[in-house]
Amino acid sequence: MARRAGGYQVEVTEGAIRVRRAGKTLTIPAAPPDGESEEDADFIVRLDDLEHWDAPDDETLIGIEELQKILDAVEKQLEKHGLSVDFE
Repeated sequence: MARRAGGYQVEVTEGAIRVRRAGKTLTIPAAPPDGESEEDADFIVRLDDLEHWDAPDDETLIGIEELQKILDAVEKQLEKHGLSVDFE
C-alpha cells in the first residue's frame, strides 16, 4: 500500500512504515499496542525514534515541521485502509 500525500510516498510493510520524499527514505518501526495498552490504535509509533532519515541520509535531521508533515501523511494513508496509529 503506497500513496503520495503532499509529496510523501507512504508504504506500509510488515512491521514498518516507509516514507519516501525527494530521494530520502525514513523507515518507521511500527509496533502493535501491547496487551496491557489501553490504546485502540492498530500501530504505535515512537516519536523519539524519528530523528534522522535512513542511510545514506542518516546525518540529515528531520525538523519539527517536516516531521509533522510525515506524520500527517502516515496517518492519512493508514486511515484510507481503515487502520489507526498512535504517536507516542
